[in-house]
Amino acid sequence: MSDAPFPKVTLKLATSLDGRIATSKGQSQWITGTEARAQVHHLRAEHDVVLVGSGTALADDPMLNVRTNPPSNKQPVRMVVDSQLRTPLTHKLVQTAREYKTIIACGMNLKEKAEYPFMEHGVEVWSLPIAPIEGVSLRALLARCAEEGIETLFLEGGGKLAASFLKANLVDRIEWFRAPIVIGGDGIACLASLGIERLDEVTGWHRMRLETCGVDVWESFSRKMD
Repeated sequence: MSDAPFPKVTLKLATSLDGRIATSKGQSQWITGTEARAQVHHLRAEHDVVLVGSGTALADDPMLNVRTNPPSNKQPVRMVVDSQLRTPLTHKLVQTAREYKTIIACGMNLKEKAEYPFMEHGVEVWSLPIAPIEGVSLRALLARCAEEGIETLFLEGGGKLAASFLKANLVDRIEWFRAPIVIGGDGIACLASLGIERLDEVTGWHRMRLETCGVDVWESFSRKMD
């Protein structure tokens, strides 16, 4: 096991003013404007890995590559935390795995034969320990990343995976883009439950940036150290 420190994790949020990422029917494209979306691609290029959960992979069928003008010299590794290997083989992440390095982190409880179809498409599969609530152990995931020389991760969702990272105190920075719209309480929240009952349980954050990005507001936060 490597003694290298865990990679730094940046959580990206793109929400309405009331923290929603989609309507009650799941419509999410596009909440933020073109300038904010362009900035997200530059942020991706600054990180070693772009990370999503299986729910986001299933719902959005994303590419997760960097698309900037002019084109970036760097394409981060694309990674999906998918404990049960639910990502369809027909999805873009799998179909383009030979063009852009792609890793799926699954549970060690799966039979090896479940990994073969993904590997045949060029996907690298990491079999990792399972945690009781979060699925794939996040600490095991970050330890494996450290072993592989990965220093920075850009976490783009979904709400369950983001909440798991926050609950485990593993997020170092938040990049939050907020659109000037209100969706309401029946919309889909950007974070799943954190289980916080008292204010003294919350994590504090330093605001490092507050600026407009097209029609949206862009805020950057770093975690307050104890």
